[in-house]
Amino acid sequence: MKNQKVVIITGASNGMGKAAAQVFADHGWIVYGGARRVEKIPNGENIHAVSLDVIDDESIKSFADTVIKEQHHVDVLINNAGYGENGPAEDTPTDHIRKQFDTNFFGAVTLSQLILPTMRKQGSGRIVNISSIGGDIYSPLGAYYHATKAALQQWSDTLDIEVEQFGIRSVVVQPGGTKSSWGSVAVQNIYNNLKPDTAYKPLVDYMAKVLSDDAPGMGASVEDLANLFYRAATDEKPKRRYFNNFHDHLTVIMARSLPGLFRRQVLAGLKGK
Repeated sequence: MKNQKVVIITGASNGMGKAAAQVFADHGWIVYGGARRVEKIPNGENIHAVSLDVIDDESIKSFADTVIKEQHHVDVLINNAGYGENGPAEDTPTDHIRKQFDTNFFGAVTLSQLILPTMRKQGSGRIVNISSIGGDIYSPLGAYYHATKAALQQWSDTLDIEVEQFGIRSVVVQPGGTKSSWGSVAVQNIYNNLKPDTAYKPLVDYMAKVLSDDAPGMGASVEDLANLFYRAATDEKPKRRYFNNFHDHLTVIMARSLPGLFRRQVLAGLKGK
């Protein structure tokens, strides 16, 4: 099929990214899915599975060069790769913190910088940055995850102002609790990041239950979010923010508009544990 649209999706081997690769392919897009575990990226006529490590600049450049050389244009870039390096702010080693920023923030920045010249040349394009409601709210043991998502959002908003003149938009998707492996990875990292003499063990044991994959707050499916990605990528008049449901949006509004009340609710939850 001629004139097929091209989308790049990072973190395409698992969760929302994997589901999104399938959704775009089903809509007839040419999909370039990037991930370290290439074998886990969906197979399909329209899907190109390419090795990508978003904390390795050479890997990112090779990935971008492959897409541009083979397709000569990119309609949408979805910066989805990310994880939760959760743990006590006091305990978490600085090299783990740097890896969190490299994955959730700098990887998106580097890839976007490589793709933007092509988008400017063609006079169109959209960058969809997958943040989280955690970019506006906060919870115990998530300091560095929340910091990366807040940074991604501020960067995206600034980028949007700069590139709109070229027919390009930069928008943000903010998922809430989602049924995926994100929670189990975050919990594993919490325990990995504890010092032997940690003062935070009771808090850790409580938050491990809150973040488990089957916790009550993990209500959305990865398919729900994949369809939201597609909407963010294709809306004729894109919004700055995309939420899966009203509750997620309301949570962000409350955290931003009533920060004192939000903090009291967080503390009340901890006292009631």
